[in-house]
Amino acid sequence: MSHIPVLLQETLDLLDVRPDGIYIDATVGSGGHAEAILRKLEGGKLLGIDRDPEALAQASARLREFGEKVVLRRGNFAEIDALHAASGLPPANGMLADLGMSSLQLEDASRGFSFERSGPLDMRMDPDSPLTAADLVNRSRERDLADLIFRLGEERHSRRIARAIVKARPIQTTTTLALVVMRAIPSRTGLRHLHPATRTFMALRMAVNEELENLEKFLSRALSVLAPSGRLAILSFHSLEDRIVKRTFYQWHREGRTQLLTRKIVRPTEEESRNNPRSRSAKLRVVEKLAT
Repeated sequence: MSHIPVLLQETLDLLDVRPDGIYIDATVGSGGHAEAILRKLEGGKLLGIDRDPEALAQASARLREFGEKVVLRRGNFAEIDALHAASGLPPANGMLADLGMSSLQLEDASRGFSFERSGPLDMRMDPDSPLTAADLVNRSRERDLADLIFRLGEERHSRRIARAIVKARPIQTTTTLALVVMRAIPSRTGLRHLHPATRTFMALRMAVNEELENLEKFLSRALSVLAPSGRLAILSFHSLEDRIVKRTFYQWHREGRTQLLTRKIVRPTEEESRNNPRSRSAKLRVVEKLAT
């Protein structure tokens, strides 16, 4: 299954891509959004960034036809200012950050992101990072593990789950962990179609990759790489991420640094949600940098 870019047309419309503009895809993934932007460029260029070397390899193959119009760099979008400076490109007319997981990452059992496929408890987006999900699961104190699952996963059964995890240690595979979590949660808890392990896996992934911390760092530096009237679009899939983006965007607006282009968040249509279930929780927010 190939990765399908979420809210693609809405993102392109709100970025208002200019043929001669400079654009940044700060989380390029396999290149879906980047490809659509590049097809609109004539004299312009796009800088694509990702910390996952496998994703960059896929993006490189997908975007090869665009030649010198695209520049790909490995790195964490938290360092957006340094990565942009190293590219030698002028200030950007638009920048996108898609905070979601790639379908290709989820489907690769060796990466350990999904409980649907048996694999090692890894969950690192950057394979050179020192911390894995196995480290957290097997070494954390029970209280710290419960707090992590509650805070990042918003899981109300976090204490029960942490207790079960500690009792079942060592846990080495994704399917084993999923089974431990499933057995720890009381039946008929109103989860409906949500797998009982979903929130626990999400919390571990976010902790391993420091996702909220990196988002905060990215936002603190994002405006510095944009030209006046440059636009920043962020796609989030988690309430904690969206809360940070919303708070920051409204703060910039109050300070007179940006104009809000999405006072009401943009969500997928019913048709897109049907065709691409991954898109259901997506939220798009966009601002435009004001001249100072």
